[in-house]
Amino acid sequence: MTMKKAQDQIIVIFGATGDLTYRKLIPSLYSLHVQGLLPEHYAILGTSLLLYSEDEFRDKMRTGLHQQKQEPNLDLVEEFLSRVFYQYTHANDRASFGGLKEKIQLLQHTQTLPDNIIYYLATPPELYGIIPENLAAQGLQLQGNGWKRLIVEKPFGYDLQSAMELDRVLQKDWEEQQIYRIDHYLGKETVQNVLVTRFSNGIFEPLWNRNYIDRVEITSAENIGVEQRGGYYEQSGALRDMIQNHLLHMVGFIAMEPPASMQSDAIRNETVKVFESIRPIRDEEVQHSVVRGQYLAATIKGQKVKGYREEKGVHPQSKTETYVALKFFIDNWRWGGVPFYIRTGKHLPTRVNEAVIHFKPTPHYLFSRLGSHDSCNQLIIRIQPDEGLLFKIGVKTPGSGFEVQTVNMDFHYSSLAHQRIPEAYERLLLDCMNGDSTLYARVDSVMATWRMLDPIIRAWNTQPGIPVYGYPAGTWGPEQAEVLIGGPDKAWRHPCKNLSDDGIYCEL
Repeated sequence: MTMKKAQDQIIVIFGATGDLTYRKLIPSLYSLHVQGLLPEHYAILGTSLLLYSEDEFRDKMRTGLHQQKQEPNLDLVEEFLSRVFYQYTHANDRASFGGLKEKIQLLQHTQTLPDNIIYYLATPPELYGIIPENLAAQGLQLQGNGWKRLIVEKPFGYDLQSAMELDRVLQKDWEEQQIYRIDHYLGKETVQNVLVTRFSNGIFEPLWNRNYIDRVEITSAENIGVEQRGGYYEQSGALRDMIQNHLLHMVGFIAMEPPASMQSDAIRNETVKVFESIRPIRDEEVQHSVVRGQYLAATIKGQKVKGYREEKGVHPQSKTETYVALKFFIDNWRWGGVPFYIRTGKHLPTRVNEAVIHFKPTPHYLFSRLGSHDSCNQLIIRIQPDEGLLFKIGVKTPGSGFEVQTVNMDFHYSSLAHQRIPEAYERLLLDCMNGDSTLYARVDSVMATWRMLDPIIRAWNTQPGIPVYGYPAGTWGPEQAEVLIGGPDKAWRHPCKNLSDDGIYCEL
């Protein structure tokens, strides 16, 4: 990762004893420390409502680092942990934030640190409004002697109204430029590579429009169920959990116009234009434009798998979707008439995230008369696993005649053996430390995506006739999703194929 060192600062993590801090944040900050990308002077202050001593908290983080990192350097671990501190703070007790303020001031004095602070909300969403208010009550958001930044995890609201209310609470005490709405999906190297692929290669940009592209398809599949998160998932569902943030922002990168520069506001201005150009899906169109499903009990590789309604914390008559597929259009000069398809689901055959650009077929099926079929070209952008790019083209099959076969031209990030691919949280944390908000969601983009999805949520809540289709766990979702994308010679791309009962092969 070639990035500049950040300014000296304090990183305050709320919810520091939780899973996100333990598995992602502290390991990512440690990686930045190992790479020499953290400031010369910094402190990491964990805080939560648990009564940990500083040594107990460091012991917990040390255990996490040993579990997450293969053979970590013991000296570097101890050097890093010497910068890690802890303070009890009860999020709902405004008075306890006075103790947090005193701890911050003590660290600034003893560690020679300026008044530059990041507050990371690694907490349940119901605290996203409360903690910033309590920080502001102590003046901990003021930027007189240094900057203050607030990182808010998803979900940013549960619908348009709740998102607007949360924004109203935040903007009462914080400026928009201080608020960093994090989406770890955008920190993945291949998502960012969409911009480079488009705007650094002269062969793609002239073709990146309705004249040459037939459709765009984005898939985010997981091969596990909701695990122990049934209670959370009941309140969220696939539409809120994946589409409102991750996948629509991927659409923004794919469909945006070239920005005036690579500055954060220039890029985010263009993605907002995309979201605002999405054709609204009217209530009466929801049933024909959106398919929702829920995984059913099945046997996968000899193992019985529970259905969603059998999971812990899930209502036995739940209508919460674990699968969503939708079709929509972007009404502007570049994309008019080109359908965009998005699907996401739990308990699908494998874990894969990718975008597929389907180019239009040649206007004259020259080789079909000779018994060959003209295949459409596809550009496949694989986000995970095995990050990379794949371009499908037709070539002549060796031998007599003009039989055409499809071959792949591909690039794998794993082939760059000398270059390390940073974890998404590493990139995003370092960006915030440097004040770069390019890969963070701005409030107008958040509201635009909610405005698009609100009619779907409303229709599901008010139209009992809209079905929730079942699909056996381990399959590619309800059959009705094939109808959504269906047409002559059109179907969802199934990127992975079962080679045997022992494994799955993903083409890239």
